[in-house]
Amino acid sequence: MLIGVPKEIKNHEYRVGLTPASVRELTSRGHGVIVQKNVGAEIGLLDQHYVDAGALLVASPEEIFSRADMIIKVKEPQPSECAMLREGQILYTYLHLAPDPEQTAALVKSGAICIAYETITGPGGGLPLLAPMSEVAGRMSVQAAASHLEKSKGGKGVLLGGVPGVAPAHVAIVGAGVVGTNALQMAVGMGARVTVLDKNVDRLRQLDMVYGNRISTVYSNAQSIEDAVVSADVVIGGVLVPGAAAPKLVTREMIARMAPGSVVVDVAIDQGGCFATSRATAHAAPTYLVDGVVHYCVANMPGAVARTSTFALNNATIGHALALAEKGWKQALSESVHLRNGLNVCRGRVTFEAVARDLNYEYVPAETLLN
Repeated sequence: MLIGVPKEIKNHEYRVGLTPASVRELTSRGHGVIVQKNVGAEIGLLDQHYVDAGALLVASPEEIFSRADMIIKVKEPQPSECAMLREGQILYTYLHLAPDPEQTAALVKSGAICIAYETITGPGGGLPLLAPMSEVAGRMSVQAAASHLEKSKGGKGVLLGGVPGVAPAHVAIVGAGVVGTNALQMAVGMGARVTVLDKNVDRLRQLDMVYGNRISTVYSNAQSIEDAVVSADVVIGGVLVPGAAAPKLVTREMIARMAPGSVVVDVAIDQGGCFATSRATAHAAPTYLVDGVVHYCVANMPGAVARTSTFALNNATIGHALALAEKGWKQALSESVHLRNGLNVCRGRVTFEAVARDLNYEYVPAETLLN
């Protein structure tokens, strides 16, 4: 199979679909890899590294899309990239379709086989291809919040960890999954006062066993979310319904009751966001104000630490990339229910139920297309 790796074109996105080490895994098994020139130069992955791994350099994304059997990316294809996809071509990347009707329509029109990292499942449960970026984003969310609490960034002028004699900031974390757990780890480490909310009492019990009285664990409902949000200096949203639009758990009224200069970080923004006031931003202009509250809603947060993120992502994605290359998409998906769960759009049909429901498409189970 011929695999193509175009350079990412989303705002301040420097991650790369394949590292040179991943390229070597593919080329050593007889597959061809073409990469766009300077695809990883911004993060120290030089063209010569790719050539040494067996890749062929090409000048333009148009050549990659026209030649490759499978496109491996990081972020969802932008409109110009969707227009270059062709029928029967495999697209293997993050998609986040539920809150993005325009992209979904373009992928349906393309006739491509579109496999989303974020809905591929793992043998032990969970979402192993989403997890590494959730880890990065969870940790970054606290860094971002600490920075934007500074008065010069629009915040209330509060040091997250406080100092002796002055109370630390109160950080409320909505959702105790991968994002929430990593945010919790960073917030506790920086000395903040932390409240974490989740509906899974067993998960809260696990966190209590680890952190004890350094955190407050609270069962999540409308009242407890409101109480935590209005008293917090920082609110981090990390809720996830796999493949579906994120539920709006924090209302506009709650935001209006927060103190001016408070900060909210919506890590669920890739799936539409879990704050009613959220709208996607980019690294070039990451924040905006609603009722005096700073909103940080960058849709590709891990792109800011692109080298770390690229290697972490490749560790998770290369196994399925090899399966797709060696077996073809039909056999690979037939043999692995976990990879099959990643199929979101296939030959003009929407094959992920939550996406079909949220965007009013007919749902076509993947199994019917494989047969």
